[in-house]
Amino acid sequence: MSDEYTLSDSSMPNQPEPYWRDSVDLPSFPSLEKDEEVDVAIVGGGISGLTTAYLLSREGVKVGLLEADVLLNGTTGHTTAKITAQHGAIYNEFISHLGEEKTRLYYEAAKDALQFIQNLVNEEQIDCDFSNEDAYLYTTMNRGVKKLEKENDAYQKLGIEGGLVDSIPLNLPVKSALVMKNQAQFHPLKYLSFLVNKIKENGGKIFENTVAVDIKQQPKPVIMTRNGPKLKANNVVVASHFPFYDGGGLYFSRMYVERSYVLAAKVKGECPDGMYLSVDSPSRSLRYTMRDGEKLAIIGGEEHKTGQGVNTQYHYEALEQYGMELFSDIDIQYRWSAQDMVTLDKLPYIGKISRTHPNIFVATGYRKWGMTNGTMAGLLLSDLILKRKNRYEVLYRPSRFIADPSVKKFITHNADVAKQLLQGKFDKSELHPDDVKNDESAVVTVNGKRAGAYRDKEGHLHVVDTTCTHMGCEVHWNHGDRTWDCPCHGSRYSYEGDVIEGPAKKPLTKIEGSDPSLSQ
Repeated sequence: MSDEYTLSDSSMPNQPEPYWRDSVDLPSFPSLEKDEEVDVAIVGGGISGLTTAYLLSREGVKVGLLEADVLLNGTTGHTTAKITAQHGAIYNEFISHLGEEKTRLYYEAAKDALQFIQNLVNEEQIDCDFSNEDAYLYTTMNRGVKKLEKENDAYQKLGIEGGLVDSIPLNLPVKSALVMKNQAQFHPLKYLSFLVNKIKENGGKIFENTVAVDIKQQPKPVIMTRNGPKLKANNVVVASHFPFYDGGGLYFSRMYVERSYVLAAKVKGECPDGMYLSVDSPSRSLRYTMRDGEKLAIIGGEEHKTGQGVNTQYHYEALEQYGMELFSDIDIQYRWSAQDMVTLDKLPYIGKISRTHPNIFVATGYRKWGMTNGTMAGLLLSDLILKRKNRYEVLYRPSRFIADPSVKKFITHNADVAKQLLQGKFDKSELHPDDVKNDESAVVTVNGKRAGAYRDKEGHLHVVDTTCTHMGCEVHWNHGDRTWDCPCHGSRYSYEGDVIEGPAKKPLTKIEGSDPSLSQ
């Protein structure tokens, strides 16, 4: 893969920005500036952390929530925001690996999460563009037909309302489709801003721009932050996407990270009702959202392992091509990308972080289905903290290890990490920082060592050490988002080296003044 890219397509918005964040004003909160003590400390201001904080604060629990950046700017703010139990063609696979009973539990958990959101929206009259929609899986390839037939058999075994349909309203040569009835979609940030306000009303404390770096047992857990102030609690919830604290759970070896891409576009004609997802590879996703009384198409797909694959700009262009096939003409208003964790058995890890830390809880590994899984995490974790029974506890327990497919996935994933680690170390470049043009990036050599250079549009050069500060893999340039991404465990950094997404906690080392060519 070349690390030297240029961007010439003017039809795309220049900077990635999700429609959801651009269309709502969220309140801002101070950073943690002095030591505090609460009943429950939550790290992570996405749907998992906020749902947990809302449910606990509603019960009178004193809650404190830390967010490293600003609320809802991570995976939750970059979602396609489908609220559905149709998580791809997964139920036939789950029946094979987990058995029918556990697979039914997974479906019912997602259904419960959808029902919780729907009930809250109705009871509180939350204006969040909520609508019930049917969800469809479809294929345009012969080999996908058999996959959908098997998935339909699983639907019948599990009692899922739906089945195979003859046609769907997409301008594609669809060979088969499978519907799951009465699912939903919404504007996630409008919904979650309601939860934020309720947490405040209930006495919860929220701190933004506060990076949690460790947890010490003293004997209560104490969250250590990068800037010094500490947050002490009886219980801690780690809902920071990739767990910032491992607790002996070895999460970096039990998950891998995938990126996917999204466009929001005005389209020629009408975007159809319903939510659509192809089972072909690469996947394609479609839904609509309302903006100013008009439908905006949300087009997604093109997943790949973070830090691996082709120039990321091509993924956006592939989605644009898909939009053109569907609607013949599209006007792209927004583009953005997201990443999420995939566990060894594709079930999230929700519960006690490890057997040795009974008062530290974790929620991660949603496989890009965060609206239902993140809501379920809030429901399950609040029950566990309040010592209530929850029938989903065993299903999502993070300490589980299912022999098939977990062992195979564990070996494959960690072999890939080792390959990426070694590959990066031998990936030298003859390029010099002076060779990098405006809005281009390249792996360069500075004083005999591998470095990453990006020259911004104003001509300023930014050079960083490309060694990921998590476990030493070499990062790769992501031109679509202008970030340095790690192919081993998914850490992402800005072109200046600052951490955007963990598990890395420390920034990439800036290289300044070490070579005459680096002078501005």
